Amino acid sequence: MLRTSASDPALALVTVTHVRMTRDLQHARVYYTTPGDAAERRQAGRGLRRAASFLRGGLGRRLRLRHVPDLTFVHDDSIEREQRIAHVLEELRLDGPASPGPPDSPDVPE
Repeated sequence: MLRTSASDPALALVTVTHVRMTRDLQHARVYYTTPGDAAERRQAGRGLRRAASFLRGGLGRRLRLRHVPDLTFVHDDSIEREQRIAHVLEELRLDGPASPGPPDSPDVPE
């Protein structure tokens, strides 16, 4: 629906990564990611909030639910966190000690 029906260009590159529903199915927390900087992520978040009622209506028609859950959109920063961790690990690998060689041989009198 985001790609085919939503007319907001800020939603063109939004990817839904996960949805968590409450036990009573009344609320859905929709996790999403989008490329770009913080300003572009905020713009995508505003676009999703503006499109929430449109998306709920489309879900209701497609899924034929008695009650369509309220949608809350949350930016999923797990990809950025994963990249930061990978970067730190790479720096540690490059800055760390050289791979250990064989242990020093004991002093043997000549």
